[in-house]
Amino acid sequence: MPVESVFPRLEALLPHVQKPIQYVGGELNSTVKDWDACDVRWALMYPDAYEVGLPNQGVMILYEVLNEREGVLAERTYSVWPDLEKLMREHGVPQFTVDAHRPVGAFDVLGVSFSTELGYTNLLTALDLAGIPLEAKDRGDDHPVVIAGGHAAFNPEPIADFVDCAVIGDGEQAVLEITEIIRAWKAEGRPDGRDGLLLRLAKTGGVYVPKFYDVEYLEDGRIARVVPNRSGVPWRVTKHTVMDLDEWPYPKKPLVPLAETVHERMSVEIFRGCTRGCRFCQAGMITRPVRERSITGIGEMVEKGLKNTGFEEVGLLSLSSADHSEIGDIAKGLADRYEDDKIGLSLPSTRVDAFNIDLANELTRNGRRSGLTFAPEGGSERIRKVINKMVSEEDLIRTVATAYGNGWRQVKLYFMCGLPTETDDDVLQIADMAGKVIAKGREVSGSNDIRCTVSIGGFVPKPHTPFQWAPQLSAEETDARLEKLREKIRADKRYGRSIGFRYHDGKPGIVEGLLSRGDRRVGDVIRAVYEAGGRFDGWREHFSYDLWMECADRALTPHGVDVDWYTTRERTYEEVLPWDHLDSGLDKDWLWEDWQDALDETEVEDCRWSPCFDCGVCPAMDTSIQIGPTGKKLLPLTVVRNT
Repeated sequence: MPVESVFPRLEALLPHVQKPIQYVGGELNSTVKDWDACDVRWALMYPDAYEVGLPNQGVMILYEVLNEREGVLAERTYSVWPDLEKLMREHGVPQFTVDAHRPVGAFDVLGVSFSTELGYTNLLTALDLAGIPLEAKDRGDDHPVVIAGGHAAFNPEPIADFVDCAVIGDGEQAVLEITEIIRAWKAEGRPDGRDGLLLRLAKTGGVYVPKFYDVEYLEDGRIARVVPNRSGVPWRVTKHTVMDLDEWPYPKKPLVPLAETVHERMSVEIFRGCTRGCRFCQAGMITRPVRERSITGIGEMVEKGLKNTGFEEVGLLSLSSADHSEIGDIAKGLADRYEDDKIGLSLPSTRVDAFNIDLANELTRNGRRSGLTFAPEGGSERIRKVINKMVSEEDLIRTVATAYGNGWRQVKLYFMCGLPTETDDDVLQIADMAGKVIAKGREVSGSNDIRCTVSIGGFVPKPHTPFQWAPQLSAEETDARLEKLREKIRADKRYGRSIGFRYHDGKPGIVEGLLSRGDRRVGDVIRAVYEAGGRFDGWREHFSYDLWMECADRALTPHGVDVDWYTTRERTYEEVLPWDHLDSGLDKDWLWEDWQDALDETEVEDCRWSPCFDCGVCPAMDTSIQIGPTGKKLLPLTVVRNT
């Protein structure tokens, strides 16, 4: 039976909300398929506002991969702002997709991509608006299967009560495998109901179903063990890894937003994974091994993407885009090809030791010369050794001198506060570094019109990293340390006025830390915050630290643990971590050894260009690092001209 659009009821509410355009759909390259012609139907959610969610590459890729498949449809849904949520509740309008405005509760699957843990309360809002029971145990055969993915899904335990499944790793092949399992289960008459389907998914070894695992605790609150409670369910669940990116050239037709979004560009992922070994970086650890998209594959994606969108900027995305073994040829080839069209190129942020002026000039040849962003992460040489960020102060000064000497006037430096073993002095050296950057900029440019912005975020220890055992700095200590830094910058009579200072206070980081390293008991906190009105916790204007702490105190006290137990407490080698049964490919002993190296301030080389350090990923994935270069050139080499 066709599912009716809720748009007639929604449309009447839109004049009464902010930014109504974000709810109407119909974007260029969006897809609406015949409901009755499809037998498996996905609602894909990014649990944040449209302006943040629409540019998300992960959702965009899965949307296209699924809609290309015969008999399968995928539509998108995003979090609605509180003003519309209130009206939807008053008028009985359910959570809807923006493509055909179908109710989310009618779909077979609700797939939710979590880039950050601060979207958890938004998931509960969407479930409730959709008429889907908040807890998985209360759902019936006709409710969608709720599947979590994205980086935060590498520890799904805090939301284990609310999701039916979690998938870790790359999604392209995973969603198609899940689709075929659902299709077969439905065709066979849904044998053994919802549990029958979940058991089929769990037995693949690549889908984690929390209800099929029991968690046992020790008297002191630590986990004793996590054990399967059904036969045929694996003890450990493995991540999905797409090995040949050229076989998955998505998105082919990127979505073009109707409303303003955080990124107004066409993006191409040029490689996945990173082996730089920064110990704080979860993304770099969980996406190993490195897999490069070929230079010709990138060229074809850019050509098709621009043709299908009309964007005037191309973002070359990855965790460290300048590390692509052919980045120079890629940038020059694209700049040559689109010179007449004035298509600009951009990299998200540039490693200090990977930046050179030839690359920078190619990136800005057809576009505007905006500010450059570098991420030293740590203010002192010592702390950079701890985090394995192998960038010296001399490297940074030499790099910014090159930039300022070639016409740039603005540089942004990104650092973290609260790193393991950090002292006040490590952070205060950020001011010294910024002052030297300004001095060098004035020297090489012959101008005082030089700016350097220092941006600082709080460090949050993440699962599947060497710092997963580390204590987190308290919010009070973080704020005190940053205030000392602010005072030192302001007191600098020579350079202080040329240094911008932006930082996040320590409170959101504590909540993120609670959620990132939490276990199933933290689910009680999430639900309590949601029921007390918590929404959009990643947005400063909506986040309430006091609400989270009040709810945590009430929810965790019966369990004999508290927020500090999850955040500022250091873990030991023997402790069972909440995510140990989810296999990212990394060997836990290797992570522990790297944690000890951090405490000893020992650096480790990038294994792309040095002998293997036995992190475990390559044998676990039955693969090897893909280095390149291919030796190919970007074809066609002729300039694309307007006709």
